[in-house]
Amino acid sequence: MFDILVYLFENYFEPNLHLDQGTLEKELSAAGFESTEINLALDWLNGLDKLTHVPYPESLVDSKSIRIFSDIELERIDAESRGFLTFLEVANIINPIQREWSIDRILALNDKEVDIEQVKWIVLIVLWSQGQAEDYMFMEDLLFGDNTQQMH
Repeated sequence: MFDILVYLFENYFEPNLHLDQGTLEKELSAAGFESTEINLALDWLNGLDKLTHVPYPESLVDSKSIRIFSDIELERIDAESRGFLTFLEVANIINPIQREWSIDRILALNDKEVDIEQVKWIVLIVLWSQGQAEDYMFMEDLLFGDNTQQMH
C-alpha cells in the first residue's frame, strides 16, 4: 500500500488536480498494482481527507505543549521517527495539528512498525494535502536531497 501512496504523490499530486476514485483505480491497476492494495491506499487518502473535518481546537495550532506518545504509537513509530516529528514541530515546519494528522496517518498504515522514510513521505503528503508548498519543498530536500557530507 505504501508504494501506491508514493506513486500517487509522485504522479498525481498537483495543485487543482482532482481525479475521481474510479479513474485512479484504473490507472493504478494499469500501473501493475493489486486491487486490494489500491483500495487500502485510497482508503488511507480518504482518511486524510476526513481529518479536515475533525474539530481540533483552534488554539492547538499555536500550542507549545510536549506531545506524549501512547503505547501503540511507541510500538509503531520508532525513536528516530518520533524525533523527526519533534524536530519538524520545533522548527515550525509543522504545527501540532499537522503532527497529529501525520501520526494518525502513520497509524493507519498496515505496517507493524513504520520507518523514518515512511514518516517523511507521510508528513510530505499531509503538508501537500494542505497546500503548504514552501514546506513541501523543505520536505522534498529532506527526502531527495544530497545527504553527502562536505568538508570546508
